[in-house]
Amino acid sequence: MVLVFITMASATFAMAQQTTKKDFSKIDFNRPGDHIMLTFTGDQWSGMPDSIRNNRKGGFSRGVNIAVMFEKRFKANPMWSAAFGLGISNSNIFFKNMGPNPEGVGVATEGASTVTFAGTTGEHFKKYKLATTYLEIPLEMRYTFDPAHEDKSWKIAFGVKLGVLVDAHTKGKTLLNTIGGVENNYIEKTSSTRLFNTGRVAGTLRVGWGHFSVFGSYSITQLLKYGNAQLRPFQIGVTISGL
Repeated sequence: MVLVFITMASATFAMAQQTTKKDFSKIDFNRPGDHIMLTFTGDQWSGMPDSIRNNRKGGFSRGVNIAVMFEKRFKANPMWSAAFGLGISNSNIFFKNMGPNPEGVGVATEGASTVTFAGTTGEHFKKYKLATTYLEIPLEMRYTFDPAHEDKSWKIAFGVKLGVLVDAHTKGKTLLNTIGGVENNYIEKTSSTRLFNTGRVAGTLRVGWGHFSVFGSYSITQLLKYGNAQLRPFQIGVTISGL
């Protein structure tokens, strides 16, 4: 991800140097530009040991990010702009064969020194997930190829998100017996942030056209506070931006 940032920054800087003679008189410097941003993501973790990977559910773990951004164009070259804002990010990672706590993902197991990811061959939930939510400050450097017609232009944005963890919980739904029959149709939810790093720094990259872009982020900091699993969440998705 860092190499991608450096490559994209170098390329856009070179293009900016070649376009200094363009006429920027028609550009509205007060226009917000990608003001409200809604991102739908597919979520994964890097650094997973076998004890976690073997209990991950196949399919689509997912998340959603919402941010309100404020943009400031550079008058010397309005193809470049800086943006900052406030947002919230939610991630849902799904597991299989997880039983009632403390057999499942032990985020709230009393006295535990690390989060456990233990599957079971006995009673287990039909659906089970670990959800985390962060309050974030996103920062971006943006390059717009045609700032006078931003809605019909290619765009590149790279930056960081500074986040603080506001919620971490597990949720199991519909308890099944050992042969897959419904034993109890209920929901079990446990919440605790004690074993998670409460701060997060993630690198971000967006490339797109008009109001739509492909989004990627990678957490520089680790998810868990303790234990040997050096998990770093990453997301790949689509951003819809407007206003």
